[in-house]
Amino acid sequence: MPRKSNQGTQPTDVPESEDIIGNGTPISADSPVGLNAAIYARTSSGSQRFGYSIDEQIERCWNQCESSEWDVQYVFTDEAKSGRNTDRPQFQELLDRAKEGHIDVVVFWKLDRFCRSLSDLVRIEEQLSKFDVALQSVTEYIDTTSPVGRFNFRNLASAAELESDLTSQRVKMGMHGLAKDHKWPNEYPPFGYRKLDSDRLQAISVEASWVNRIFRMYLEERSMPQVAFLLNEADLSTKKGNDWTRQAVNTVLSNDLYIGDYHLAGFDDHVPEYRILSDELFNLVEDVRYRFQSNTDMQKSRKQSKAERLLSEYKQAIEGNSDN
Repeated sequence: MPRKSNQGTQPTDVPESEDIIGNGTPISADSPVGLNAAIYARTSSGSQRFGYSIDEQIERCWNQCESSEWDVQYVFTDEAKSGRNTDRPQFQELLDRAKEGHIDVVVFWKLDRFCRSLSDLVRIEEQLSKFDVALQSVTEYIDTTSPVGRFNFRNLASAAELESDLTSQRVKMGMHGLAKDHKWPNEYPPFGYRKLDSDRLQAISVEASWVNRIFRMYLEERSMPQVAFLLNEADLSTKKGNDWTRQAVNTVLSNDLYIGDYHLAGFDDHVPEYRILSDELFNLVEDVRYRFQSNTDMQKSRKQSKAERLLSEYKQAIEGNSDN
């Protein structure tokens, strides 16, 4: 067994030949030699009862590098870290080193130790390719150091894209099913509602009363930041427990669910039991919002016109001076 190197630093020892696991046959015979390699290993739990431990993964990868005549510069290890995302300390350190130009190829034992899925792999490969960094898996034919390997990787990328499209389609179909039953798709219903066990919404009397007040406050103040200030002064929090902001107020004012208009996944319907406001109040606020937006556009247009006029006058003055 090799002595364990510091995470993200240059290794101090090469494994003894009799301790190396696996035959170390290069994945591609035409992979270039003399590359600077980085090994990445990960376990999802402290005990790692199933699969290979950190040290075993490093041995396999190191053996692969030796067989390919690559110089191991770094060993990055994330222990007891989930592969659900790439927000792992040593994984991010690896990306930093790659960006700095210290790495030519990243070697890992198995795809699920490096990324959660092919779609993650494709995204990371695209990022690393900008730094001229290749990838190679010890146990799968994932190798972007050679023309044949890159060809096969493109096929994997196409398969990943297809899977992503199919997943998106399945999600859309599921969302459409929710929409037909007027259900809410996540755990965060809009301010004014609660989500029932049936996944439908139900108005909360206290919050619904505040929704009405927010609309009327805006008609009086004509300012979303001012409404946000008044709501914070009243010690009212948003649905997620945050302070009110201009954007949070705008989210409330522009949500036509308050008049029962339900929209989800391209499905539109009117749901009377979701109504909190009258059409009249909602439309009044909408008219004010659009009028202020139009005024803003007009102000921008006038500023642009003024800027163009001043520039024209400046050019004329310059040309007049040059004639003199």
